[in-house]
Amino acid sequence: MADTINTTFLQHLAPSLGMMLRARVAASADREAYRYLRGTDWISVTWAEAAADVDDVAAGLLALGLQREDRVAIVANTRYEWIIADLAVMCAGGATTTVYPTTAADDAAYILADAGCRFAIVEDAEQAAKIAAHRAELPDLETIIVIDAAAGELSLTDVRTQGSAHLAAHPQAVVEATDAIGPGDLATLIYTSGTTGRPKGVRLTQRCWTYEGEALKALGFLRPDDVNFLWLPMSHSFGKVILSAQLAVGYATAIDGRVDKIIENLAVIKPTFMGAAPRIFEKAYGKILSTQAAEGGLKEKIFTAAFAVGAEYDRRVASGERVGASLKLRHRLFDRLVFSKVRGRFGGRVRFFISGSAPLNREIAEWFNSAGIQIIEGYGLTETTAGAFCGRPIDNKFGTVGRALPGSEVRIGDEGEIQLRGPHIMSGYNNLGDESAAAFTEDGWLRTGDQGSLDADGFLTITGRLKDLIKTSGGKIVIPGSVEATFKALCPYVSQFLVFGDEHPYCVALVTLDPDAIAAWCAENGVTATTYSAQVTSPEVQALVAGYIEQLNARLNRWETVKRWTILDADLSIETGELTPSMKVKRGLVEREQRARIEAMYAG
Repeated sequence: MADTINTTFLQHLAPSLGMMLRARVAASADREAYRYLRGTDWISVTWAEAAADVDDVAAGLLALGLQREDRVAIVANTRYEWIIADLAVMCAGGATTTVYPTTAADDAAYILADAGCRFAIVEDAEQAAKIAAHRAELPDLETIIVIDAAAGELSLTDVRTQGSAHLAAHPQAVVEATDAIGPGDLATLIYTSGTTGRPKGVRLTQRCWTYEGEALKALGFLRPDDVNFLWLPMSHSFGKVILSAQLAVGYATAIDGRVDKIIENLAVIKPTFMGAAPRIFEKAYGKILSTQAAEGGLKEKIFTAAFAVGAEYDRRVASGERVGASLKLRHRLFDRLVFSKVRGRFGGRVRFFISGSAPLNREIAEWFNSAGIQIIEGYGLTETTAGAFCGRPIDNKFGTVGRALPGSEVRIGDEGEIQLRGPHIMSGYNNLGDESAAAFTEDGWLRTGDQGSLDADGFLTITGRLKDLIKTSGGKIVIPGSVEATFKALCPYVSQFLVFGDEHPYCVALVTLDPDAIAAWCAENGVTATTYSAQVTSPEVQALVAGYIEQLNARLNRWETVKRWTILDADLSIETGELTPSMKVKRGLVEREQRARIEAMYAG
C-alpha cells in the first residue's frame, strides 16, 4: 500500500512555535485550548486567553533581560503553568531546558550548568531549594521563579505582573521577539535519562517542533474537536510533541500530571484520545482481567466469551472475510453487555490511544481493539523530537509502529539498525562534539541504536535495542523485549519482567508484581501476608507466578525459555530511579543493582 499523504506542508512550515501559536489564536481565538484543575474545579481557557497568559510571561522574561536563545530551565510537574511558561520562553526567543521534578539535586544542577541556564522556573519551595543548594555550581543562573511561591520568592505571578507593565510600555515587545526567531534557533534542550554517566542534552530547534506538529496533522486522524487528556511528563519529548500537534490542529487539552488520578480523570474529562506509555495500558488490562477472574461464575464466563467473539469479529474484518449474521448479533450483544463497560472505564468517548516510549505487546493491543478501543503505536527518540513513526486509526497494523512521518526518511543499516533523516532530527548533543558526530553515519543519517524491519508497505516493526539483544553462550539470539511483552500479556499481576542471559547458557528473569493487584489476589485467596515483600515470597504467590512462567515457556523456542526467576522484594519506581518519568525501565541500572541476584540464578 503506497503512502499518499500530502507533504506540501513542508513548504509552509512556520519558522517557530511562537508563530504557530499566533496562527492558532487567529484561527481559533474563542475555542477551548486548555482545561486544568483549580482545587476540584476544571477551568477552561480559550486560545485567546492562553495566548494572553503567554504574552504576559514572555514580556516578564524580556523585562528580566532574557536574550535570544537564553536557556530557561523548567522544573515542575505537568500543569497548565508548565505549558504557558514553555510557550512564553519560546515566544520571547529563549530556549527551554526541561528538568524532571524527580531529578536528584546534583543531577539537576549538572543539567542547569551544562545548559548554561540564566533562569529557572520551578514548581515550589522544594524545587527552589534543590537548585539553591547548588547555586555555587551555577555561575550563569541569575533568577529563580517559583510557580507556587512562598513569601519572599519571585513568583510566576510576579513575572506576569512585570510583563503586563512591560507590554504597557512596549506593546510590540513579544511580537518583535517572536518575529526575530528563525527555524534553526534552539528551542529546547532535553536531557536523556541515560543509565550510565551523565545525561546528554539533546538540542532541538524550532524547525524540529514545527515539523512534528504539521507532520502529525498531515496524517489526518487528529481533529479540531478532539479532547486530549495530558498527564505525560512535559520534560519528556512525548508530552511536548502532542502539544506541538495541538498548535497545528487546534484540539483542546485537559491537563493533570498526577499518574494516580488518570482513571479518575478519564471518567470526568471523557477525552477522545490520550498518549501514554505501555505500562498504563498493561496496568489497566491486568486490573480488568484480575477483577473478572475474582468475580468468577457467570460474569467471568460472559466476559471470556465476549472477548473470544470480539477477537474473531476483528480477525474477519481485518482479513476481509464475511462476517455472518450470527457473529454480528453476538458481537452487538457483547458490546452492550461487556465492551461498552470497558470503554466506560476510559470515559466512553475515546477514539484511540497513542502508545509510545516503549513497545506495546500486540496481544494487549488486540484485546483493547476487541473492546472498541484502538491503540496506535508511535516510535521515536528524544533525538528525533519524539515522533519518527506513527500508526493511524484508518491504516494500522498491529505489532508495528506505522510508517515514517511524511517528509522524513528511513533506512535499515548494518545489523538491522533503524537509521533516520529529516527535519525532526536533533542538531546534536550539547557541548559533546564527539558524541554528536558518533550519533550519525558518515553520510548524515541518525543512528537510532534500535533494530527493526520494514515491510513492503513501509510499516516498521521494532525488534529491540541492539545493545540489549542477548546472545547465549550457545550462540543463540534472544530478543528480551519480545519475551517480556509476551509475559505481560499472560500475567495480569505483573508490573515488570526483565530477561537476562547474555553469554550465559540460559535465560533468567527478574519479576516485580503490581502491589495493588497482588494484594487483592492475596486477600481473595487466603494469603494472610500484609506487606508486599511477604506476599511475593509466600508459597501461594510463588506458585501463581510459576504457572504463568510455564505458560510463557510453552510459547517460546527452547533457547528463549526462562529457566529461573526471582521476584524482587519491591516494585521498580520512578522515585527509586529504576524507571524514567515516562515509565521506561532503566535496564542497565537494574542489571547493575541486581547483579548478585542474577548471578545467583546461575550458581550451582
